[in-house]
Amino acid sequence: MTYDLLMVNIGETPLSDTTFAVLDLETSGGSPKSGAGITEIGVVKVRGGVVLGTFQSFVDPGHSLPPFITQLTGITDEMLFQSPKIALLLPQLFEFLGAPEETVLVAQNAPFDLSFLTFATRESGLTWPAYPVLDTAIIARKVLTRDEVPNCKLSTLAEFFGTKTTPNHRALDDARATLDVFHGLLERLGSLDIHTLEELLNFSKRTKRPKSPELKQPID
Repeated sequence: MTYDLLMVNIGETPLSDTTFAVLDLETSGGSPKSGAGITEIGVVKVRGGVVLGTFQSFVDPGHSLPPFITQLTGITDEMLFQSPKIALLLPQLFEFLGAPEETVLVAQNAPFDLSFLTFATRESGLTWPAYPVLDTAIIARKVLTRDEVPNCKLSTLAEFFGTKTTPNHRALDDARATLDVFHGLLERLGSLDIHTLEELLNFSKRTKRPKSPELKQPID
């Protein structure tokens, strides 16, 4: 596990002063309710375009990995050998993220990652901190037209914004790619006169994605 954090004073409402923790998980399956577990956590913590720290760790899911997961991610059982269980790792993760009043979580398809984290938190007898959450996939659907991107998958958005890191189904690399996508989206939001966290949270709830004239059906 690597754990690198620069301690700073956290700002509040302006997006330029807000601390964002861009998070990605790798898992052993599609749902924690089916017995799948977290295999890797990657987080990049940033404020005002400056990286404050990174958090990365393999996680022992408590079972062998299905072959298709190893093929997809490149993560093997040997790589997870002697990795911490999620119950031991969560307090370190929460410490890195900071309090919900200080940090906003950002993730691509956030409900997936949060379903695993909140499930693991409950199973560990802990309380999930009520972090504000932004989903880059949802924001992208609202600010990018279908002429610009055919879908809002991370790989598609990474190519569109020319991210420095190519998504590869590894947690920290995908978090870094998501961060670059998020910064690209923030530039678009600035042109819509959205400059505060409250404005962004309200925007993500109310605004529909622009439609191109050729394609009227919603994208999954």
